[in-house]
Amino acid sequence: MGREDEQAALTGEHAGAEVASAAQRKGAYAAQGDGAPGAAQTETAACCHHKETPRSAQFQADLQRRLNRAIGQLNGVKGMLDDNRYCGDVLTQLAAAESAIRSVSGMLLQDHLETCVVEQIRRGNDEVVEEVVQLVKRFSR
Repeated sequence: MGREDEQAALTGEHAGAEVASAAQRKGAYAAQGDGAPGAAQTETAACCHHKETPRSAQFQADLQRRLNRAIGQLNGVKGMLDDNRYCGDVLTQLAAAESAIRSVSGMLLQDHLETCVVEQIRRGNDEVVEEVVQLVKRFSR
């Protein structure tokens, strides 16, 4: 992928994030019931919720550090591909990046269970259990 293609892909990702952000705001209006246009028909998408209990600064920093490491590994893989490096070496680096991302996913899943899910169940929202089942299925592959 050339620089122009990468830039176009990034621009597309940012546009998608802006659309998601707009949908998130619209969903927030519906949740608040503030009379925003279309608020009665709008449901908040599962991908757009905000965490009610803030993550600790230490946990947040740990997640960011791990993600930055994985991003660095992926950038290294891109460089290896550009340099036409041996496939086995590239695959080894990809496995390391995958492992780093799975580690972050596991940490977030545990935090989600210990905070968000517990809070929802205490409020009587048993529907969160189905979400947890789907998340565990997704991340146990």
